[in-house]
Amino acid sequence: MHAPISVVIPTLNVAALLPGTAEALMAGVTEGVIGELVVSDGGSDDGTLDVARALGAEIVEGPAGRGGQIARGVAAARGRWVLILHADTHLSAHWVEAALRHMREHGETAGYFRLVFRAAGVAPKLVALGANLRSRVFGLPYGDQGLLVARSVLDSVGGVPDVALMEDVALARALKGRLRMMEAEAQTSAARYLAEGWARRVMRNLWTLVRYLLGARPEALVRGYEARR
Repeated sequence: MHAPISVVIPTLNVAALLPGTAEALMAGVTEGVIGELVVSDGGSDDGTLDVARALGAEIVEGPAGRGGQIARGVAAARGRWVLILHADTHLSAHWVEAALRHMREHGETAGYFRLVFRAAGVAPKLVALGANLRSRVFGLPYGDQGLLVARSVLDSVGGVPDVALMEDVALARALKGRLRMMEAEAQTSAARYLAEGWARRVMRNLWTLVRYLLGARPEALVRGYEARR
């Protein structure tokens, strides 16, 4: 496989979301940058695997839990670079150019995208602004911003943590000083914010982060996170 990037997407009942995410990746396929799509499923029962097969994805199955799913997907991937992407995130136009520039000029760092919500209004813009500032200032991009990282760099920090929640924060902390924002957007779903309210969702996310940084176990955090879904 000569194309450098393997895309790894953790999935759980996202049959309606995968086609749009895959469509936004097509430029990478046609330009010879993406060599494979790995879908790491956590027990979907809604047709997600049928969609993945139709897309030509390599499918890995196992217990639900985003950290473990991503870790299994990365283990199955064959590319020199891995692009970890959530199933509800669409990469913007020109993401291929941004990725190629990053791989060419910043190969010892992991790249993430600038966050944008697929929603109109002031609240989505303010929340995205805060997320992008957090990423730049504190070096804590979340998983919905995507992560492009060389396998050698990922291996050097022990890979993706096999934890039930906050695997993105744990990985960002392991990559401290080796993270860089790329000049393209990760346009992510605002469904949970719209369902809960923007302010409430932001505060709950912040509280979860604080608890994690203070030492709460991911298994304990995920119970409260799932209860709110």
